[in-house]
Amino acid sequence: MPFDPTNMLSFDLETTSANPLEARIVTSALVRIKGREVKKEELLADPGVEIPQEASEVHGITTEYAREHGRPHEEVLQKTVDAIRQAWSEGVSLVVYNAAYDLTVLGQLFEDFTVDGTVFDPYVVDKAMDPYRKGKRTLGAVCENYNITLDNAHEATADALAAARVAWVLNKKFADKLQGLSGEELMEKQAVWHHDSQTSLKKYLESRDRDASDVSTSWPMRSANT
Repeated sequence: MPFDPTNMLSFDLETTSANPLEARIVTSALVRIKGREVKKEELLADPGVEIPQEASEVHGITTEYAREHGRPHEEVLQKTVDAIRQAWSEGVSLVVYNAAYDLTVLGQLFEDFTVDGTVFDPYVVDKAMDPYRKGKRTLGAVCENYNITLDNAHEATADALAAARVAWVLNKKFADKLQGLSGEELMEKQAVWHHDSQTSLKKYLESRDRDASDVSTSWPMRSANT
């Protein structure tokens, strides 16, 4: 199915680590958009490990708060995966900003999680559509570029809503390059765009004798070796 910005599930995680291969879920946000109807669900998890201070400083959730108020980690993980799978089974596209992080987190936590539907990654698409724009490509910076409201950065539901808005704007602004693509074509293009961008980044870092070992070219998920 082609990407339909009026029928999508936008998804975002806040976690314990910037490394998706070791991160555990702290919050999971699922925002279902169908026409003008918007349904939001945010799940707070007790990740079962200490939340590092640097992670808490990003999303504002401490170990103590998560332990007191959070659901069991496995329950939040299962509900998140079930919601995504249900959306894909209905032909609904999944919107994920920097999918290679969030979907990799799910993949390393949930043994048989695979990508079985269309993913629209505003992070990848924005870089491909406007590659020479200077500045950061964080969600906040991209929202500012497209005059999109981001109410509370690094709050999972706010980030998921903002990612959906960015996806809608990109699909409209670059209609000549995006609309009309099948889901399979869109997925293939994003994988190529991400691979090319990350390959360029890796070469840049290596040319300056900087560590590029953590640069992954795989999209929408990575493994421990990619």
